[in-house]
Formats: sequence, structure tokens, C-alpha cells
Amino acid sequence: MHMTTSSRGARGDSDSRRRTRAAARAGRPALLPLSPLAQLRAGRMPRRLLQLFVGLSLYGVSMAMLLRSTLGLDPWDVFHDGLTGHVSLSFGQVVIVASFAVLLLWIPLRQWPGLGTVANAVWIGVVTDLTLSVLVAPENLTARGALLGAGVVLNGLAGALYIGAQLGPGPRDGLMTGLHRRTGISLRVVRTALELTVLAFGWLLGGVVGLGTVLYALSIGPLVQFFLPLVTVRLELPPTARGTESERATPVLRAAPVAREAERCR
Repeated sequence: MHMTTSSRGARGDSDSRRRTRAAARAGRPALLPLSPLAQLRAGRMPRRLLQLFVGLSLYGVSMAMLLRSTLGLDPWDVFHDGLTGHVSLSFGQVVIVASFAVLLLWIPLRQWPGLGTVANAVWIGVVTDLTLSVLVAPENLTARGALLGAGVVLNGLAGALYIGAQLGPGPRDGLMTGLHRRTGISLRVVRTALELTVLAFGWLLGGVVGLGTVLYALSIGPLVQFFLPLVTVRLELPPTARGTESERATPVLRAAPVAREAERCR
């Protein structure tokens, strides 16, 4: 029997809600399937906003660390790095422009950005450029390797922080989950296809591919899986949102730009 696209998408939504309820029963903070409006109504905003911007700031710092290591970048940053050689923009500016270009792809997916989505699109690029302006690339290979390793770990923590704030996925994460929801294709297949595509284009454009690219791909999922339960903000759905907005919301974000399946830690 063949399953239709809509039925596969519905099954994904149902599985997401079951995992959320299971996490709640286990006493763990759950990543709730909230619409953008419900995200703003879910409470604890000072804590969540602080965590969001700390996470986004650390994410920008970690991206600069990977760049300065010159040992390889994650797939999306290989693409960004490749583009910088062909346009009169800084790396951070390319990240910002690419983020809003990706957000345009949300339109046919009928996906709505949250506050965290817009902040992600702007702030990470700003912090990356600021960090690059003060961070010097080490000349010693050992130091470059240490910078790479620290950058990957920091990236995992940063991703968990901004995801755990529950204020919306990043543009690239949302594209991945939106394609999964609309097509019913496995999230892993969608993620792999997207990242291989941007990696190939980035490499052809001259982006840096190397040991860091492999290390990032192998370690970022487990790192986010480790950190996410420690930093996810515990929220309760407002009474008016239960059974309405929560049912229509995008499935719980799985950590990736990116190659992240945060939901797997549930």
C-alpha cells in the first residue's frame, strides 16, 4: 500500500506530538510544536530572549572560529564562504543575505517565521563579522586544530541554546522541516539532499572543504543532543493555544543547519 504525501505529513505531525507528550511525562522540558504567535504567548520571555541571543551570539563566534581554523567548514558555510569570493560582501553579510533568500523559499511551503527566525537571519552574520575582525588565524597546525575542535563544540552548545529558547527555527532549519512536512519525505533524506547540494555549490565556488567539514557532520548531532535537554526552556501551552495553534504548528524542530536532529534527544 502506498502512503500519500499528506498522510505521511500527518503521521510526522502525530509522531512529533507523541514525542512531546512523552517528554512531558518523563519530566523533561519538551520542544513544543508552537506557531509563531503561540511562541510569543508561551511565557518566560525575558529568559527565552536572553538565551536566544546568547545562543545566536555564540553561534556567530563559533562560525568565525571554524573559518579562522582554515580546516574546513560545515556545508552551509562552505557555500557562504564560496560566495564571498564572488561578491563584494563580507562573510557575515553573505550569511545575512543568504538567510533572507532561504526565507523566501518558506513562502511556497506555507511556513511562518518566528521571532527567533528573524533574529537568527540577522544576528549571527553580525556577530560572525565582529568576531572575524578580532580573531587572528593561528599559524600552528595544532592551534588550528584546537580552534576547530572548540568551534565545533561551541557551535553545538549555541545551536542547543537558540533551539531551546523555543522562539522559532533558523531559516535553514525551517526550510528543511518545511520540505519534510509538505512532501512527507524523510527528514534525514531532505537534510542530506539540502546539505550535499549547498556543499557541492560551495565547493565549486571555492569554499573551504576539509577535515572540519567531516568533523562537523559527524559530531554536531550528538553535541546538540547532549546539550539540548540541559538548556531547553520549560514552557506550558496557554489554554487558548491547546488544541488549536499547537495542532497547526510546524513539527518540533530537529536540530540541524543544519545537520542537527535535536528532536532525537527526546
